[in-house]
Amino acid sequence: MSKTVLVVDDDPTQRRLIQAVLEREGFAVAHAESGDEAIRKLGAGVKADVVLLDLVMPGISGQDTLAEMRARGFNQPVIVVTATGGIDTVVQAMQAGAIDFFVKPAAPERIIVSIRNALSMGALKGEVDRLKKHATGRTTFDDLIGASPAMTMVKRLGERAAKSSIPILITGESGVGKEVIARAVHGSSERAGKPFVAVNCGAIPENLVESILFGHEKGSFTGATDKHLGKFQEASGGTLFLDEVGELPLDIQVKLLRALQESEIDPIGSKRSIKVDVRIVSATNRDLSQAVAEGRFREDLYYRLNVFPIEAPALRERKEDIPALVDAFVRRFNVEEGKSVVGAAPDTMSFLTAFDWPGNVRQLENAVYRAIVLSDAPYLAPHDFPAISGVAAPPPESVVQPVATALPQAIPTAEQLVAEMPKDAPVRILDERGHLRTLEEIERDLIQLAIGIYAGHMSEVARRLGIGRSTLYRKVKEQGLEDVVEQVAAQG
Repeated sequence: MSKTVLVVDDDPTQRRLIQAVLEREGFAVAHAESGDEAIRKLGAGVKADVVLLDLVMPGISGQDTLAEMRARGFNQPVIVVTATGGIDTVVQAMQAGAIDFFVKPAAPERIIVSIRNALSMGALKGEVDRLKKHATGRTTFDDLIGASPAMTMVKRLGERAAKSSIPILITGESGVGKEVIARAVHGSSERAGKPFVAVNCGAIPENLVESILFGHEKGSFTGATDKHLGKFQEASGGTLFLDEVGELPLDIQVKLLRALQESEIDPIGSKRSIKVDVRIVSATNRDLSQAVAEGRFREDLYYRLNVFPIEAPALRERKEDIPALVDAFVRRFNVEEGKSVVGAAPDTMSFLTAFDWPGNVRQLENAVYRAIVLSDAPYLAPHDFPAISGVAAPPPESVVQPVATALPQAIPTAEQLVAEMPKDAPVRILDERGHLRTLEEIERDLIQLAIGIYAGHMSEVARRLGIGRSTLYRKVKEQGLEDVVEQVAAQG
């Protein structure tokens, strides 16, 4: 998903020049010719990941525009632009919340570096906020990614259920994000900020389930060297999330039912019951009604848990949410891995959206993580997802020929191959005397050709040549091609 830069400047020529620079690097651009118009557009919901703000404009100044943005809660990173303002003016803008500045006219590379740094800072702040909410149990349904009809229904049901202590059963395939929904229920309820304890019932050894859930007293069984508070007591005052609740043994189901009905538990070895105040949210990827019919799950417990069911949709049922999910994962993994990937290229996003994702959001998350780690380009390409793109897949068996028949009948000599090479190709391989040119000469011509073809878009040139940007710039300097880059950039 392309990042959008809101360019706020009263000079139409300056706006067009900056737009050309940004669009060449794959950014989308929105315009505002005054501070008032910028505020109106942001208030109307116009997307803006970064704001380029001119400080000197007729009407409301850039300084006042920035102050009004912050007062209204618009937290997009702001880069101030100035042509006449002094250093004091820039310092005031930075103190008001701008994260960078440059003086007009600025070199295209300077503008792009500034915007990418701003995006990185914004991603870092967003990730810190997300982790804070996660750690303090204050994740809400506003933090859930997705605006598809299926996810909108989940949010509405969840927000309604969060207002009470009604037991909730979240159903859905593995990897759809059932725990994320449970955390949003907790963070949207009056128990927000209290403990949120998650238990994977299917991952607990059967002989330890009772102790882990309800606790035990010291010496109550062999190996019980200390008193242990169970998950119910850990979650007291907050929410207990029972993931894969259908995996609980039948004898534990009886005790769980009593804990839900009486709001008290009996730790192993304890002589008296202990009152607990816990909100239960459970989840399963299985059909519990079928398990009840087969005698593997207690019917009375099923009805007790299934008071308010919420169905988490599979990712293939809400494909319109994939771009937003990819964008969120790119921001997070950029921060975690110290990368600066801008996003997914348009053809990559179309490819990702067309895929069915049998592993749901978890599979998409892991695929983006792998792509971020391995990618050196600013935009993710389809070949960064080999596990699902089939880029490296072998050809079908029907087109694989035996080695004996695939080989030519006569292998040409080196002289014949050289003679057949065209001498008027865009990158010449032969010199005027018919001899092979040096690798350095061929490389220089190839780089120059690529710079011309891709209009000086150095990120794309590097990607097409299969080298990193830093390597490309080093080779440009070594080959004396700086003037070529400048001429192409001026023409673009």
